[in-house]
Order: sequence, then C-alpha cells, then structure tokens
Amino acid sequence: MQTTFKSSKWLPYLLLSPSIIIVFIFFIIPGAESLYYSFFRLNITGTKKYFVGMNNFVRLFQDSEYIGSLVLSFSFTVCVVFFGLGISLAIATVANKKLKLFNVYRTLLIWPYALSPAITGIIWALMFDPSIGVITNILERVFGITFTYFNNSTHAVIFITITATWKMLGYNIIFFLAGLQGVPGEIIEAAIIDGAGKWRSFWRVIFPLLSPTTFFLLVMNTLYAFFQLFGLLHVVTEGGPGRATYLLVYKLYRDGFISMNVGYASAQSIMLLIIVSSVMLLQFKFAERRVFYGT
Repeated sequence: MQTTFKSSKWLPYLLLSPSIIIVFIFFIIPGAESLYYSFFRLNITGTKKYFVGMNNFVRLFQDSEYIGSLVLSFSFTVCVVFFGLGISLAIATVANKKLKLFNVYRTLLIWPYALSPAITGIIWALMFDPSIGVITNILERVFGITFTYFNNSTHAVIFITITATWKMLGYNIIFFLAGLQGVPGEIIEAAIIDGAGKWRSFWRVIFPLLSPTTFFLLVMNTLYAFFQLFGLLHVVTEGGPGRATYLLVYKLYRDGFISMNVGYASAQSIMLLIIVSSVMLLQFKFAERRVFYGT
C-alpha cells in the first residue's frame, strides 16, 4: 500500500513557527528592550527616563569594578574551559574501554549535567563547608590546608571554578565518548602497525579526529562559563567575599535588580553580548582552522 504526502509551501514555516515564536518572545524582544534602555537613565520606579546617549557605555570602562569583573570573567572562563575539556577527555578515554559494568558507569557520567547550577552549588558548598565538609576535612588533616571560601578571595575563586567545571563534566564526557566510539578501529590498528605507541597514536591520530567535537565543546563551554553560572553564584557566594566572585553576569544582576539601575544594567547586557560574540568569532576564525572533518 502506497501513501502519498501532499507537500505544502507553508508546512516548513508551520513546523518552525513554535521555535521562532519562542526565540522572538524570549530573546528578540528582551534584547531590543535592553538595547533601547541602554541609552537612558531611569528612576527607581521606571516611570521616568532621561536620554543619556552613549553615557552608560562610556561609564562601563570608567568603572573599576566592571573592569575587574571583566578580567575575572575571562580568567574564570579560560580555567573552566581548559580544565573542563582536559578532565572530560581523560575520563571519556577511560570510559571508552570495553570493561565489565562500564555501561552503567557511562550512564552515571551524565548526572552532574542533569543538576541545576543552584543544586550543584549547594552540594559543593556542603562538601567545602569549613565545619562539616568532607573535602575541607581531608585538606586540613592530610595537607594541613584550611580552606574557607567564605572569607578568602582566592579560595572562593578556586571553589566556583571547581564547582562550575564539575557541573559541565557530564555534558563534555558524553560528547567525547560519542566521538571516541566513532573513530574507526582500522585507523588505530594501522597506526600501531606503523610503530606508533598508544600515547602517540592518541595525539597524532585519535585526537585530530575528535577536533570537531572538541571545537563544538569549546564553544559550548565558553557560553556556559559566561552566561549560565548565575544560580551557582547567587546561592553560594553572592559575588563575595569582597566581590571576589563578581562575574559579569552577577554584576549585571546586582546593578539591574538590586540597585535598580536599569539603564546601566542594560548597557552591561549589550556589552556582554558583544564580548561573547567577539570571542565566538575569534574561535571560529582561528580555532576552526585546526578542525579536521574527514576520516
């Protein structure tokens, strides 16, 4: 029995319409409003606004707090991306071994990503608690290190870096694992026959074949580090101690919703979009050149 499907020129638009509507309502309209308000100074109730032109944007680069937050965000992003991808690749390589019960182990690896940033922050805050934390007790008893992220700026930055990296591990591992399982075994065998050891065959053969996956995860982890850590910061450190964890996304929240400086916060949101877009363009321009899409 044959069935015929009558195509319609409106069908593709109909199927795309839910996504287009969501993007328009939750991204395009708020983005346009932020751009509009970035040229104004509003009173605390939002009933009056005064046109200030580019003053809010000029003020950003005269604000030492914003500059410090910008430097911190870039340093934090580099650490999260570098350590996150490195650790994930190592774990995925081990998980790719054909050993007993490893199917269960691979399934459990996605769990960290399933947790929200806020829940992740609470879990790690308990483990790093100076009084009852398992990790802090180990650090103090074994290494003699007193770890207190509550009142130590360096410890606070280390804490959020570890927590944010762990949160993204499951996502990275799943993609690396899929990439490793897609590497043809014949290529690896040929490299071994030619005299390449396991270490050399990994970096000269397997890793280049993983470059599309690595590049994709580079982009996704960068976006994650810039945009998706508000819940973690808000629940655990609230930007402290002493604004040591004042990332751009959290400063934007404080200025916009606590200080009610809507115009200034809107300028920060536009600038954050420009900064992240510039980073993405640089990644596509320079990093993608090293991506190998063939086998």
